[in-house]
Amino acid sequence: MQMNVPEPVRQTAALAATAALAAARGASGAQYLTFHVAGASYAMGIGVIKEIIEYGHITTIPLMPASIRGVINLRGSVVPVIDLAARLGFERTQVSRRTCVVIVEIPHEDQVFELGVVVDGVNEVLELGAADLEPAPSFGAKVRADFIQAMARIRGQFVIVMRLEQVLSIEEVSNLARVAQSPAIPA
Repeated sequence: MQMNVPEPVRQTAALAATAALAAARGASGAQYLTFHVAGASYAMGIGVIKEIIEYGHITTIPLMPASIRGVINLRGSVVPVIDLAARLGFERTQVSRRTCVVIVEIPHEDQVFELGVVVDGVNEVLELGAADLEPAPSFGAKVRADFIQAMARIRGQFVIVMRLEQVLSIEEVSNLARVAQSPAIPA
């Protein structure tokens, strides 16, 4: 069914799309997704993001650490889901209507792993240049220093830019899972 859209509206939409495309092509900085976790704002580069999906049914796996929520079926693929708040050392995410799962692709050795990352909510995609980024602080952050790539100044506030390959280290996450699955040592 074709809708009759007035010509000025069609032209305005086409101009807006063209302007957005031109701006993205001429971008001098990198693009980042901003999101909330445990009451704070964070960002991650969009290069690793495959998609963002609504929080839905996650199959729990017994004996996993709190940071591993379980797995989801994403179009026939089993994708592990990490609770980013718990991974950062905070309480597990309380699921709300804004909670979502960011599907990311993390390279490790000669493979690329898909992981889901639970966040409280996503905000927007922003372009940040070198002038917008400050070095990671060596102290004072509530997050492990090796998880921080930089601090971004966005609208007068600092946002932690995550070093996602470190936060979601395949080796570290699998070691956590192995420790959780190992039998308790008798006292």
